[in-house]
Amino acid sequence: MDKTVADLRKDYTLQGLNETDVAANPFIQFQKWFDEALTAQLLEANAMTLATTTPDGKPSARIVLLKDFDERGFVFFTNYNSHKGQELAENPQAALVFWWAELERQVRICGHVEKVSENDSDRYFQSRPFNSRLGAWVSNQSDIIESRTLLEQRFQELQAKYKNQDVPRPPHWGGLRVIPTEIEFWQGRSSRLHDRILYTLLDNGNWKIQRLSP
Repeated sequence: MDKTVADLRKDYTLQGLNETDVAANPFIQFQKWFDEALTAQLLEANAMTLATTTPDGKPSARIVLLKDFDERGFVFFTNYNSHKGQELAENPQAALVFWWAELERQVRICGHVEKVSENDSDRYFQSRPFNSRLGAWVSNQSDIIESRTLLEQRFQELQAKYKNQDVPRPPHWGGLRVIPTEIEFWQGRSSRLHDRILYTLLDNGNWKIQRLSP
């Protein structure tokens, strides 16, 4: 074992998290923590790990950006033909993880996934910068390519084609919403006695709040 790596540790002492202090609704609690992450000016506060699996259980994870959330769920946008898009089409279950190191906080979300409406995808796509909209056309995400040169050539061709024009949304690109059944809020505490508050969605639509052992 690498002693240098094994010795890496940090004692978390900033805050605590009690059942009596959290909101009854996990989306309100998430909004509170997300606002505090923004106020703290954390780098990419909306960055989250997205974990998916193939139908036979092979896992995969990557960082994506949260672009919207409300009581319907947590939304990100992607190429539907990408590895993650294909995995979610075949097995529409996912987990999300936010890690806000400076606040010693983590949020874990598990749920099922569905596409957002065409209108919502169109609306967000048109809000993106011009070059980002072109990028959605240029990249056959997750496919093997021979060189970066081909990518850049295609990009330049589309810059010329759509100069001073609207860029339409590719039919294979759009939003996905993770609709949670569980949301866990983790606050680091000293001596690894972390606070973990779990919200579980009940059949009647209410949320059950429980403390988990660290």
